[in-house]
Amino acid sequence: MHDLARRLLEHVRQQHLLKPGDRVGVAVSGGGDSVGLLRLLLELRPGLGVVLSVIHFNHQLRGADSDADAEFVAGMAREHKLPLYLTSTDVGQRATEKHLSIEAAARQLRYQYFVGLLGEDLDKIATGHTLDDQAETVLLRLVRGTGMRGLRAIQPRLELQPGDIVRPLLGIRRRELEQYLQASGQPWRDDATNRDPKFTRNRVRQLLLPLLERDFNPAIAENLAELAEIARGEEDYWENQVSGWMGTLVQWSSRERARPALVQLAATSGQAAPERETCGTAVGNAALDLAWLQAEPLASQRRVIKAIGDSAGIPLEYKHVEAILRLAVDQETSGKQLVLPSGWKAVRDGVSLQFRAPAEGPVASNYDYRLSVPGEIKVPETATLFQALRIVPGTSPCGYSPDHLFDPKHLSKELIVRNWRPGDRFWPAHTKSPKKIKELLQERHLAQPQRKLWPVVVSGDEIVWLRGFPPPAGLRAGDGQESVLIREVAIEDNGKE
Repeated sequence: MHDLARRLLEHVRQQHLLKPGDRVGVAVSGGGDSVGLLRLLLELRPGLGVVLSVIHFNHQLRGADSDADAEFVAGMAREHKLPLYLTSTDVGQRATEKHLSIEAAARQLRYQYFVGLLGEDLDKIATGHTLDDQAETVLLRLVRGTGMRGLRAIQPRLELQPGDIVRPLLGIRRRELEQYLQASGQPWRDDATNRDPKFTRNRVRQLLLPLLERDFNPAIAENLAELAEIARGEEDYWENQVSGWMGTLVQWSSRERARPALVQLAATSGQAAPERETCGTAVGNAALDLAWLQAEPLASQRRVIKAIGDSAGIPLEYKHVEAILRLAVDQETSGKQLVLPSGWKAVRDGVSLQFRAPAEGPVASNYDYRLSVPGEIKVPETATLFQALRIVPGTSPCGYSPDHLFDPKHLSKELIVRNWRPGDRFWPAHTKSPKKIKELLQERHLAQPQRKLWPVVVSGDEIVWLRGFPPPAGLRAGDGQESVLIREVAIEDNGKE
Protein backbone atom coordinates (compact mmCIF):
# COMPACT_ATOMS: atom_id res chain seq x y z
CA MET A 1 0.00 0.00 0.00
CA HIS A 2 1.32 3.43 -0.94
CA ASP A 3 2.14 5.73 1.99
CA LEU A 4 -0.47 8.27 0.86
CA ALA A 5 -3.12 5.55 0.72
CA ARG A 6 -2.17 4.46 4.24
CA ARG A 7 -2.45 8.03 5.57
CA LEU A 8 -5.75 8.60 3.80
CA LEU A 9 -7.11 5.38 5.28
CA GLU A 10 -6.00 6.47 8.76
CA HIS A 11 -7.73 9.85 8.34
CA VAL A 12 -10.94 8.21 7.09
CA ARG A 13 -11.03 5.89 10.09
CA GLN A 14 -10.15 8.56 12.66
CA GLN A 15 -12.86 10.91 11.39
CA HIS A 16 -15.39 8.13 10.64
CA LEU A 17 -15.85 9.50 7.11
CA LEU A 18 -16.77 6.26 5.29
CA LYS A 19 -18.21 2.90 6.27
CA PRO A 20 -18.60 -0.40 4.40
CA GLY A 21 -21.46 -0.32 1.93
CA ASP A 22 -21.40 3.46 1.42
CA ARG A 23 -22.16 4.61 -2.12
CA VAL A 24 -19.44 7.25 -2.56
CA GLY A 25 -19.37 9.76 -5.40
CA VAL A 26 -15.89 11.22 -5.95
CA ALA A 27 -16.07 14.83 -7.14
CA VAL A 28 -13.42 15.02 -9.88
CA SER A 29 -12.65 18.32 -11.61
CA GLY A 30 -9.74 16.84 -13.56
CA GLY A 31 -7.11 18.65 -11.46
CA GLY A 32 -4.36 16.88 -9.56
CA ASP A 33 -6.07 16.94 -6.17
CA SER A 34 -9.30 15.27 -7.23
CA VAL A 35 -7.62 12.87 -9.66
CA GLY A 36 -5.26 11.84 -6.85
CA LEU A 37 -8.24 11.30 -4.53
CA LEU A 38 -9.94 9.04 -7.06
CA ARG A 39 -6.79 6.97 -7.62
CA LEU A 40 -6.21 6.55 -3.87
CA LEU A 41 -9.81 5.55 -3.20
CA LEU A 42 -9.61 3.01 -6.02
CA GLU A 43 -6.57 1.52 -4.29
CA LEU A 44 -8.40 1.42 -0.94
CA ARG A 45 -11.79 0.33 -2.28
CA PRO A 46 -11.46 -3.38 -1.38
CA GLY A 47 -10.51 -2.64 2.23
CA LEU A 48 -13.05 0.15 2.69
CA GLY A 49 -15.89 -1.86 1.17
CA VAL A 50 -17.37 1.18 -0.57
CA VAL A 51 -19.06 1.53 -3.97
CA LEU A 52 -17.39 4.27 -6.03
CA SER A 53 -18.69 6.54 -8.78
CA VAL A 54 -17.43 9.74 -10.41
CA ILE A 55 -19.06 13.20 -10.34
CA HIS A 56 -18.09 16.08 -12.62
CA PHE A 57 -19.58 19.58 -12.66
CA ASN A 58 -18.79 21.58 -15.82
CA HIS A 59 -18.86 25.28 -14.88
CA GLN A 60 -18.70 26.45 -18.54
CA LEU A 61 -16.20 29.15 -17.54
CA ARG A 62 -13.29 28.23 -19.83
CA GLY A 63 -14.98 27.34 -23.11
CA ALA A 64 -13.33 24.43 -24.90
CA ASP A 65 -11.01 23.82 -21.93
CA SER A 66 -14.00 23.19 -19.66
CA ASP A 67 -15.40 20.70 -22.16
CA ALA A 68 -11.99 19.02 -22.37
CA ASP A 69 -11.95 18.68 -18.58
CA ALA A 70 -15.33 16.95 -18.71
CA GLU A 71 -14.15 14.54 -21.40
CA PHE A 72 -10.98 13.77 -19.44
CA VAL A 73 -13.00 12.90 -16.33
CA ALA A 74 -15.44 10.82 -18.38
CA GLY A 75 -12.45 8.94 -19.78
CA MET A 76 -11.22 8.12 -16.28
CA ALA A 77 -14.68 6.84 -15.32
CA ARG A 78 -14.73 4.59 -18.42
CA GLU A 79 -11.18 3.37 -17.75
CA HIS A 80 -12.05 2.23 -14.23
CA LYS A 81 -15.60 1.11 -15.13
CA LEU A 82 -17.23 3.57 -12.72
CA PRO A 83 -20.67 5.19 -13.05
CA LEU A 84 -20.43 8.85 -14.09
CA TYR A 85 -22.66 11.72 -12.93
CA LEU A 86 -22.01 14.70 -15.17
CA THR A 87 -23.80 18.03 -15.42
CA SER A 88 -23.06 21.35 -17.10
CA THR A 89 -24.24 24.81 -16.00
CA ASP A 90 -23.40 28.36 -17.06
CA VAL A 91 -21.95 29.64 -13.79
CA GLY A 92 -21.14 33.05 -15.26
CA GLN A 93 -24.79 33.62 -16.13
CA ARG A 94 -25.91 32.61 -12.62
CA ALA A 95 -23.34 34.96 -11.07
CA THR A 96 -24.70 37.84 -13.14
CA GLU A 97 -28.34 37.05 -12.45
CA LYS A 98 -27.88 36.62 -8.69
CA HIS A 99 -25.23 39.36 -8.26
CA LEU A 100 -22.69 36.85 -6.93
CA SER A 101 -18.97 36.45 -7.43
CA ILE A 102 -17.94 33.68 -9.82
CA GLU A 103 -16.55 31.66 -6.90
CA ALA A 104 -19.74 32.02 -4.84
CA ALA A 105 -22.01 31.14 -7.77
CA ALA A 106 -19.88 28.10 -8.68
CA ARG A 107 -19.92 26.76 -5.14
CA GLN A 108 -23.66 27.36 -4.78
CA LEU A 109 -24.49 25.49 -7.99
CA ARG A 110 -22.05 22.66 -7.27
CA TYR A 111 -23.49 21.98 -3.86
CA GLN A 112 -27.05 22.17 -5.15
CA TYR A 113 -26.08 19.40 -7.57
CA PHE A 114 -24.40 17.42 -4.82
CA VAL A 115 -27.47 17.61 -2.58
CA GLY A 116 -29.61 16.33 -5.44
CA LEU A 117 -27.39 13.26 -5.77
CA LEU A 118 -27.20 12.51 -2.06
CA GLY A 119 -29.93 10.31 -0.66
CA GLU A 120 -31.18 9.19 -4.06
CA ASP A 121 -28.08 7.72 -5.72
CA LEU A 122 -25.28 8.34 -3.22
CA ASP A 123 -24.64 8.22 0.54
CA LYS A 124 -21.45 10.30 0.56
CA ILE A 125 -19.63 12.68 -1.77
CA ALA A 126 -15.84 12.94 -1.39
CA THR A 127 -14.08 16.15 -2.45
CA GLY A 128 -10.38 16.73 -3.05
CA HIS A 129 -9.67 19.44 -0.47
CA THR A 130 -6.07 19.08 0.69
CA LEU A 131 -3.98 20.26 3.63
CA ASP A 132 -2.90 23.18 1.41
CA ASP A 133 -6.55 24.21 0.92
CA GLN A 134 -7.02 24.05 4.69
CA ALA A 135 -3.96 26.22 5.36
CA GLU A 136 -5.01 28.74 2.69
CA THR A 137 -8.50 28.97 4.18
CA VAL A 138 -7.18 29.60 7.70
CA LEU A 139 -4.85 32.32 6.37
CA LEU A 140 -7.64 33.95 4.37
CA ARG A 141 -9.90 34.06 7.41
CA LEU A 142 -7.16 35.42 9.65
CA VAL A 143 -6.43 38.19 7.17
CA ARG A 144 -10.09 39.08 6.73
CA GLY A 145 -10.89 38.80 10.41
CA THR A 146 -12.48 35.82 12.14
CA GLY A 147 -13.14 34.17 15.47
CA MET A 148 -12.55 30.63 16.70
CA ARG A 149 -15.53 29.39 14.68
CA GLY A 150 -13.99 30.66 11.45
CA LEU A 151 -10.63 29.07 12.25
CA ARG A 152 -12.23 25.64 11.90
CA ALA A 153 -12.01 26.36 8.18
CA ILE A 154 -12.76 23.28 6.02
CA GLN A 155 -14.59 20.58 7.98
CA PRO A 156 -13.65 16.90 7.43
CA ARG A 157 -17.36 16.13 7.23
CA LEU A 158 -20.23 18.36 6.12
CA GLU A 159 -23.46 16.79 7.32
CA LEU A 160 -26.41 17.48 5.04
CA GLN A 161 -29.91 16.11 5.48
CA PRO A 162 -29.71 13.53 2.66
CA GLY A 163 -26.06 12.52 3.25
CA ASP A 164 -22.52 13.74 3.93
CA ILE A 165 -19.82 15.55 1.99
CA VAL A 166 -16.42 14.27 3.19
CA ARG A 167 -12.86 15.55 2.71
CA PRO A 168 -10.44 12.59 3.01
CA LEU A 169 -7.34 14.51 1.83
CA LEU A 170 -7.13 17.18 4.55
CA GLY A 171 -3.97 15.56 5.95
CA ILE A 172 -2.11 15.40 2.60
CA ARG A 173 -0.14 18.12 0.80
CA ARG A 174 -0.87 19.02 -2.81
CA ARG A 175 2.73 18.41 -3.89
CA GLU A 176 2.59 14.90 -2.41
CA LEU A 177 -0.42 14.10 -4.59
CA GLU A 178 1.34 15.40 -7.69
CA GLN A 179 4.42 13.29 -6.92
CA TYR A 180 2.15 10.26 -6.43
CA LEU A 181 0.43 10.83 -9.78
CA GLN A 182 3.72 11.39 -11.61
CA ALA A 183 5.18 8.19 -10.18
CA SER A 184 2.12 6.21 -11.29
CA GLY A 185 2.03 7.78 -14.76
CA GLN A 186 -1.40 9.32 -14.19
CA PRO A 187 -1.96 12.64 -16.02
CA TRP A 188 -4.25 15.40 -14.80
CA ARG A 189 -5.70 18.62 -16.17
CA ASP A 190 -4.29 22.09 -15.52
CA ASP A 191 -6.73 24.95 -14.81
CA ALA A 192 -5.07 28.29 -15.58
CA THR A 193 -7.65 30.17 -13.48
CA ASN A 194 -6.01 28.65 -10.39
CA ARG A 195 -3.05 30.96 -11.10
CA ASP A 196 -5.05 34.12 -11.88
CA PRO A 197 -3.93 36.72 -9.29
CA LYS A 198 -7.29 38.52 -9.41
CA PHE A 199 -8.61 35.80 -7.08
CA THR A 200 -7.58 36.36 -3.47
CA ARG A 201 -7.07 32.66 -2.75
CA ASN A 202 -4.65 32.41 -5.66
CA ARG A 203 -2.56 35.25 -4.21
CA VAL A 204 -2.47 33.47 -0.86
CA ARG A 205 -1.49 30.22 -2.62
CA GLN A 206 1.19 31.69 -4.86
CA LEU A 207 2.58 34.57 -2.78
CA LEU A 208 1.71 34.59 0.90
CA LEU A 209 1.98 30.92 1.85
CA PRO A 210 5.25 30.34 -0.05
CA LEU A 211 6.73 33.47 1.56
CA LEU A 212 5.79 32.23 5.04
CA GLU A 213 7.25 28.79 4.29
CA ARG A 214 10.48 30.23 2.89
CA ASP A 215 11.17 33.08 5.32
CA PHE A 216 9.43 32.10 8.56
CA ASN A 217 8.52 28.44 9.01
CA PRO A 218 8.79 25.57 6.50
CA ALA A 219 5.99 23.78 8.39
CA ILE A 220 3.56 26.73 8.36
CA ALA A 221 0.95 24.90 6.27
CA GLU A 222 0.92 21.92 8.64
CA ASN A 223 0.73 24.25 11.65
CA LEU A 224 -2.22 26.14 10.19
CA ALA A 225 -4.02 22.87 9.47
CA GLU A 226 -3.39 21.76 13.06
CA LEU A 227 -4.82 25.08 14.27
CA ALA A 228 -7.99 24.37 12.28
CA GLU A 229 -8.28 20.93 13.90
CA ILE A 230 -7.77 22.40 17.39
CA ALA A 231 -10.40 25.07 16.69
CA ARG A 232 -12.83 22.42 15.47
CA GLY A 233 -12.55 20.48 18.71
CA GLU A 234 -12.96 23.65 20.78
CA GLU A 235 -16.00 24.75 18.81
CA ASP A 236 -17.68 21.34 19.03
CA TYR A 237 -17.53 21.68 22.82
CA TRP A 238 -18.68 25.30 22.92
CA GLU A 239 -21.56 24.80 20.50
CA ASN A 240 -23.03 22.11 22.74
CA GLN A 241 -22.50 24.30 25.81
CA VAL A 242 -24.05 27.41 24.28
CA SER A 243 -26.98 25.43 22.90
CA GLY A 244 -27.84 24.41 26.46
CA TRP A 245 -27.64 27.99 27.69
CA MET A 246 -29.81 29.28 24.86
CA GLY A 247 -32.52 26.79 25.73
CA THR A 248 -32.59 27.49 29.45
CA LEU A 249 -31.01 30.83 30.31
CA VAL A 250 -32.37 33.13 27.61
CA GLN A 251 -35.96 34.30 27.91
CA TRP A 252 -37.61 35.12 24.60
CA SER A 253 -40.86 37.00 24.10
CA SER A 254 -43.17 37.15 21.08
CA ARG A 255 -46.83 37.57 20.33
CA GLU A 256 -47.11 33.83 19.78
CA ARG A 257 -45.10 32.42 22.64
CA ALA A 258 -42.55 33.07 25.39
CA ARG A 259 -39.78 30.58 26.03
CA PRO A 260 -39.07 29.54 29.64
CA ALA A 261 -35.82 30.89 31.03
CA LEU A 262 -33.45 30.66 33.95
CA VAL A 263 -34.20 26.99 34.67
CA GLN A 264 -30.51 26.15 34.67
CA LEU A 265 -29.67 29.21 36.77
CA ALA A 266 -32.25 28.28 39.41
CA ALA A 267 -31.05 24.69 39.50
CA THR A 268 -27.41 25.62 39.97
CA SER A 269 -27.98 28.45 42.45
CA GLY A 270 -30.55 26.68 44.61
CA GLN A 271 -32.91 29.65 44.25
CA ALA A 272 -36.17 30.03 42.43
CA ALA A 273 -35.89 31.90 39.17
CA PRO A 274 -37.36 35.41 39.55
CA GLU A 275 -40.59 36.15 37.77
CA ARG A 276 -40.29 38.82 35.14
CA GLU A 277 -42.36 40.43 32.48
CA THR A 278 -41.79 39.81 28.82
CA CYS A 279 -39.45 42.43 27.44
CA GLY A 280 -41.87 44.33 25.22
CA THR A 281 -44.44 43.73 22.53
CA ALA A 282 -42.12 43.38 19.55
CA VAL A 283 -41.58 39.85 18.24
CA GLY A 284 -38.32 38.17 19.19
CA ASN A 285 -37.11 40.22 22.17
CA ALA A 286 -34.71 38.43 24.52
CA ALA A 287 -33.60 38.77 28.13
CA LEU A 288 -30.55 37.26 29.83
CA ASP A 289 -30.01 37.13 33.60
CA LEU A 290 -27.34 39.65 34.59
CA ALA A 291 -26.19 37.78 37.70
CA TRP A 292 -25.48 34.65 35.67
CA LEU A 293 -23.72 36.59 32.91
CA GLN A 294 -21.52 38.59 35.28
CA ALA A 295 -20.44 35.42 37.14
CA GLU A 296 -19.34 33.61 33.98
CA PRO A 297 -15.83 33.70 32.42
CA LEU A 298 -15.28 36.12 29.56
CA ALA A 299 -15.27 33.31 26.99
CA SER A 300 -18.75 32.19 28.07
CA GLN A 301 -20.02 35.78 28.11
CA ARG A 302 -18.87 36.47 24.56
CA ARG A 303 -20.31 33.27 23.17
CA VAL A 304 -23.76 33.59 24.68
CA ILE A 305 -24.05 37.22 23.51
CA LYS A 306 -23.01 36.22 19.99
CA ALA A 307 -25.47 33.31 20.05
CA ILE A 308 -28.34 35.63 21.01
CA GLY A 309 -27.38 37.90 18.12
CA ASP A 310 -27.29 34.94 15.71
CA SER A 311 -30.70 33.71 16.90
CA ALA A 312 -32.26 37.16 16.60
CA GLY A 313 -30.64 37.95 13.24
CA ILE A 314 -28.53 40.81 14.63
CA PRO A 315 -25.20 41.02 12.73
CA LEU A 316 -22.98 41.47 15.79
CA GLU A 317 -19.28 42.05 15.28
CA TYR A 318 -16.54 41.82 17.89
CA LYS A 319 -16.85 45.51 18.78
CA HIS A 320 -20.59 45.16 19.37
CA VAL A 321 -20.14 42.13 21.64
CA GLU A 322 -17.51 43.97 23.68
CA ALA A 323 -19.72 47.06 23.99
CA ILE A 324 -22.63 44.88 25.17
CA LEU A 325 -20.42 43.28 27.82
CA ARG A 326 -19.27 46.70 29.03
CA LEU A 327 -22.93 47.64 29.35
CA ALA A 328 -23.63 44.44 31.30
CA VAL A 329 -21.01 45.14 33.97
CA ASP A 330 -21.82 48.84 34.32
CA GLN A 331 -22.89 49.51 37.90
CA GLU A 332 -24.78 52.73 37.16
CA THR A 333 -28.56 53.05 37.28
CA SER A 334 -30.73 50.72 35.21
CA GLY A 335 -32.10 51.84 31.88
CA LYS A 336 -28.77 52.37 30.19
CA GLN A 337 -28.94 51.24 26.57
CA LEU A 338 -26.78 50.51 23.57
CA VAL A 339 -27.78 50.90 19.93
CA LEU A 340 -27.11 47.74 17.89
CA PRO A 341 -27.17 47.01 14.15
CA SER A 342 -30.48 46.66 12.27
CA GLY A 343 -32.32 48.88 14.76
CA TRP A 344 -31.96 46.62 17.80
CA LYS A 345 -31.07 47.90 21.29
CA ALA A 346 -29.39 46.29 24.27
CA VAL A 347 -30.86 47.56 27.54
CA ARG A 348 -29.64 46.89 31.08
CA ASP A 349 -32.28 46.87 33.81
CA GLY A 350 -31.93 45.80 37.44
CA VAL A 351 -31.84 42.05 36.85
CA SER A 352 -31.44 41.41 33.13
CA LEU A 353 -29.71 42.33 29.92
CA GLN A 354 -32.43 42.80 27.31
CA PHE A 355 -32.27 42.74 23.53
CA ARG A 356 -35.12 44.79 22.12
CA ALA A 357 -36.24 44.49 18.52
CA PRO A 358 -37.11 47.56 16.42
CA ALA A 359 -40.60 48.72 17.40
CA GLU A 360 -41.52 50.27 14.06
CA GLY A 361 -40.58 47.62 11.53
CA PRO A 362 -37.34 47.26 9.61
CA VAL A 363 -34.81 50.05 9.43
CA ALA A 364 -34.28 51.88 6.16
CA SER A 365 -32.09 50.01 3.73
CA ASN A 366 -30.00 53.08 2.83
CA TYR A 367 -28.53 55.82 4.99
CA ASP A 368 -26.47 58.99 4.47
CA TYR A 369 -24.81 61.18 7.12
CA ARG A 370 -22.54 64.20 6.82
CA LEU A 371 -19.19 64.07 8.63
CA SER A 372 -17.15 67.26 9.03
CA VAL A 373 -13.35 67.19 9.11
CA PRO A 374 -12.65 67.24 12.00
CA GLY A 375 -15.89 65.97 13.51
CA GLU A 376 -17.97 62.94 14.40
CA ILE A 377 -21.42 61.50 13.64
CA LYS A 378 -23.55 58.71 15.08
CA VAL A 379 -24.82 56.11 12.61
CA PRO A 380 -27.66 54.14 14.27
CA GLU A 381 -27.87 51.64 11.40
CA THR A 382 -24.38 50.35 12.20
CA ALA A 383 -24.52 51.17 15.93
CA THR A 384 -21.22 53.01 15.58
CA LEU A 385 -19.72 56.48 15.82
CA PHE A 386 -17.66 57.77 12.88
CA GLN A 387 -14.88 60.21 13.62
CA ALA A 388 -12.60 62.27 11.40
CA LEU A 389 -9.67 63.29 13.61
CA ARG A 390 -6.80 65.61 12.82
CA ILE A 391 -3.54 63.91 13.74
CA VAL A 392 -0.48 65.99 14.63
CA PRO A 393 2.61 63.75 14.83
CA GLY A 394 3.98 63.47 18.35
CA THR A 395 1.03 65.15 20.05
CA SER A 396 -2.08 63.10 19.21
CA PRO A 397 -3.03 60.63 21.97
CA CYS A 398 -5.09 58.13 19.94
CA GLY A 399 -3.56 54.94 18.61
CA TYR A 400 -3.54 54.38 14.85
CA SER A 401 -1.74 52.68 12.01
CA PRO A 402 0.30 55.09 9.85
CA ASP A 403 -1.07 53.31 6.78
CA HIS A 404 -4.58 54.49 7.74
CA LEU A 405 -3.78 58.21 7.83
CA PHE A 406 -5.06 60.43 5.01
CA ASP A 407 -3.36 63.43 3.45
CA PRO A 408 -5.83 66.30 4.20
CA LYS A 409 -5.43 67.74 0.70
CA HIS A 410 -7.10 64.59 -0.71
CA LEU A 411 -10.23 64.95 1.46
CA SER A 412 -13.22 67.29 1.27
CA LYS A 413 -13.98 69.42 4.31
CA GLU A 414 -17.25 67.50 4.60
CA LEU A 415 -17.44 63.74 4.05
CA ILE A 416 -20.45 61.47 3.58
CA VAL A 417 -20.91 58.32 5.65
CA ARG A 418 -23.32 55.91 3.96
CA ASN A 419 -23.89 52.25 3.18
CA TRP A 420 -22.41 50.96 -0.07
CA ARG A 421 -24.62 50.82 -3.17
CA PRO A 422 -24.60 48.58 -6.26
CA GLY A 423 -21.91 49.75 -8.67
CA ASP A 424 -19.69 51.29 -5.95
CA ARG A 425 -15.97 50.67 -6.34
CA PHE A 426 -13.09 50.93 -3.88
CA TRP A 427 -9.33 50.69 -4.28
CA PRO A 428 -7.80 48.91 -1.26
CA ALA A 429 -4.08 49.53 -0.83
CA HIS A 430 -3.19 45.88 -1.47
CA THR A 431 -4.83 45.64 -4.91
CA LYS A 432 -3.58 46.74 -8.32
CA SER A 433 -6.82 48.44 -9.34
CA PRO A 434 -10.24 49.41 -7.96
CA LYS A 435 -12.69 46.57 -7.31
CA LYS A 436 -16.44 46.42 -6.96
CA ILE A 437 -17.39 46.62 -3.29
CA LYS A 438 -19.93 43.86 -3.90
CA GLU A 439 -17.08 41.51 -4.82
CA LEU A 440 -14.90 42.59 -1.89
CA LEU A 441 -17.71 41.88 0.57
CA GLN A 442 -18.68 38.57 -1.06
CA GLU A 443 -15.11 37.38 -0.52
CA ARG A 444 -15.69 37.83 3.22
CA HIS A 445 -18.84 35.67 3.20
CA LEU A 446 -20.85 38.24 5.17
CA ALA A 447 -24.47 37.59 6.08
CA GLN A 448 -26.88 39.53 3.84
CA PRO A 449 -28.23 41.91 6.56
CA GLN A 450 -24.69 42.77 7.63
CA ARG A 451 -23.49 43.20 4.04
CA LYS A 452 -26.38 45.52 3.15
CA LEU A 453 -25.49 48.01 5.91
CA TRP A 454 -21.70 47.89 5.38
CA PRO A 455 -20.42 51.49 5.64
CA VAL A 456 -18.26 53.58 3.34
CA VAL A 457 -16.96 57.14 3.59
CA VAL A 458 -17.15 59.33 0.50
CA SER A 459 -15.10 62.43 -0.31
CA GLY A 460 -16.51 64.24 -3.32
CA ASP A 461 -17.26 61.46 -5.80
CA GLU A 462 -14.67 59.01 -4.46
CA ILE A 463 -15.07 56.31 -1.80
CA VAL A 464 -12.01 56.82 0.40
CA TRP A 465 -12.82 54.45 3.29
CA LEU A 466 -14.43 51.01 3.48
CA ARG A 467 -14.80 49.17 6.77
CA GLY A 468 -12.21 46.42 7.15
CA PHE A 469 -10.04 47.41 4.16
CA PRO A 470 -6.89 49.57 3.97
CA PRO A 471 -7.40 53.02 2.39
CA PRO A 472 -6.14 53.66 -1.15
CA ALA A 473 -2.36 54.01 -1.20
CA GLY A 474 -2.56 57.24 -3.21
CA LEU A 475 -4.47 59.01 -0.42
CA ARG A 476 -2.06 58.23 2.42
CA ALA A 477 -0.30 60.96 4.36
CA GLY A 478 3.48 61.18 4.20
CA ASP A 479 5.70 60.46 7.17
CA GLY A 480 5.67 63.21 9.79
CA GLN A 481 2.97 65.37 8.22
CA GLU A 482 -0.32 66.47 9.74
CA SER A 483 -3.03 64.06 8.65
CA VAL A 484 -6.62 62.89 9.10
CA LEU A 485 -7.67 59.61 10.71
CA ILE A 486 -11.10 58.19 9.84
CA ARG A 487 -12.22 55.63 12.39
CA GLU A 488 -15.35 53.82 13.60
CA VAL A 489 -16.14 53.06 17.25
CA ALA A 490 -19.15 51.44 18.96
CA ILE A 491 -21.94 53.71 20.24
CA GLU A 492 -22.81 53.66 23.91
CA ASP A 493 -26.07 55.48 24.69
CA ASN A 494 -26.47 56.55 28.34
CA GLY A 495 -30.04 57.73 27.93
CA LYS A 496 -33.19 55.97 29.11
CA GLU A 497 -36.13 54.91 27.01
